Amino acid sequence: MKLFIGADHRGFSLKQQLLSWLKQMGKEISDCGAFEFNSKDDYPDFAFDVAENVAQQQDALGLVICGSGVGVTIAANKVRGIRAISGCNLAQIEHGREADNINILAIGADYVNFDLAKQMIKTFLQSQPQTKERFLRRLEKIAHYHSHA
Repeated sequence: MKLFIGADHRGFSLKQQLLSWLKQMGKEISDCGAFEFNSKDDYPDFAFDVAENVAQQQDALGLVICGSGVGVTIAANKVRGIRAISGCNLAQIEHGREADNINILAIGADYVNFDLAKQMIKTFLQSQPQTKERFLRRLEKIAHYHSHA
């Protein structure tokens, strides 16, 4: 599974820590920026890049990080085929992955520390989408709506 990660200036430090940790875990990861701290960069640039990559590659997942986690969630969800949530606790992330097949996890760097971010990502990566008919039916409705919007 390929993992894409991106962050703006408020998420930059956390992203750098997570990159090192993910590489140590042997994850195949692609950094979509920011590649240096720039206090004037804009979160949509990185969220769109991650989301477009995830949408184009089957079995790819993404991580987007900004200060609140909200802006990158909104931006990522503008890309067709993306189902992103801003994680607030482990149970919500697990449910989102299992019931709603989220493919991008957003993290608010202002609200989580490195250890909590690692737990959130582990939960995201270890949880598997359910294949029950009701879950698939709901996802199909979302895909159908998005294709006609």
